[in-house]
Amino acid sequence: MDEAQDHGTRTRARLRAAGRGLAAAASLSALLLTAGQAQALTCLRGANVAGAEFGDTIGRLGHTHFYPTEKTLRYLAGKGMNVVRFPFKWERLQPVLYKPFDLAELTPLVDSIAAAKRMGFKVILSPHTNARHSGKQIGSPEVPTSAFEDFWTRLAKLYAGDSDIIFLLQNEPDYMDAAFWLPSANAGIAAIRRTGADNLILVPGTIWTSAYHWFAEQNGGSNAEVMRGIIDPLNNYAIDIHQYPDADFSGTNRTCPAKDTALEALARVTDWLKATGNRAILSEFGGTASPDCLDAIRDMAVFVNRNPDTWIGWTYWAAGDWWGDYPLSIQPDEAGRDRPQMKVLEPLIRDGQPVIAECPSLDPLTFWPLRGPNRPDAPNGRPQ
Repeated sequence: MDEAQDHGTRTRARLRAAGRGLAAAASLSALLLTAGQAQALTCLRGANVAGAEFGDTIGRLGHTHFYPTEKTLRYLAGKGMNVVRFPFKWERLQPVLYKPFDLAELTPLVDSIAAAKRMGFKVILSPHTNARHSGKQIGSPEVPTSAFEDFWTRLAKLYAGDSDIIFLLQNEPDYMDAAFWLPSANAGIAAIRRTGADNLILVPGTIWTSAYHWFAEQNGGSNAEVMRGIIDPLNNYAIDIHQYPDADFSGTNRTCPAKDTALEALARVTDWLKATGNRAILSEFGGTASPDCLDAIRDMAVFVNRNPDTWIGWTYWAAGDWWGDYPLSIQPDEAGRDRPQMKVLEPLIRDGQPVIAECPSLDPLTFWPLRGPNRPDAPNGRPQ
């Protein structure tokens, strides 16, 4: 038995047990919804607010890392954005696996979330550790899947049932195969659902969950093949996708010669979403102020805006008070002036309309009958 198979065996029985009970609850909830309650919801258009994930170690709050401030949130709200993504480090919030959260880190995170909610934002909580704790991969002997379940049990309990809070399982799993990652992803989903939380969950693939790499060959199958095995008894999840338009798709270069390739990758993922009955968010994309990057930023946001039946929205990378001269930043400059990237994005938030458009892909009933136990080719709620 190879590593991925053994890893999956260790969690399969627990997932089946959780799934049977929660599938019944999901069916009952669906029956209780009226047509009026099932109306499409507003598309998500906003930004990452970086800072709490800064630094390679646990560090010292206020010196190595910082949580989102009301000043930045007010700025983004003033532009009409309605969602913010909060990156943070798992090991800062929970330095010791299976132990309670560190209140010194939890308190400012909770305060930032409360401030964002007061301003009308939905908040994506993003453990920003590449499917690791203290450098060790989830599913390894050092960080067993049960530790990942424990983390999400503790965090989900804080915001269970709060529709303004979206749970992202992990940021950019890397240097692991999708077949190895999927059992942990499913275990994390099951842990969240066992708390009673019905919140939207975002599920990344591997290879940085890049659209360009979604179909790339891996041991055990590509993201496109393996991530069809996501199990959520409440069927309330979306795929987390990232895509940068620079030469190596990393978001670390000054120019963006790969715009067309990036758009082609998004289009191919869109076809996959439609074919598999899935939906997605573009939760990271960005570029510098070079003309080709500004064109790419515009075209990628426009692409997502024009596909609200499959894309629930986008969050630009990145805002944050402590970026300084970071070339992708949309934080105002020292004189308080908008960055060129924000000047490109702002008209696309509402697309010239009084309010942000609706996304059918956010509707839990009318658009997603293909997923879950009612799908003819998906026995036990698992797409084949």
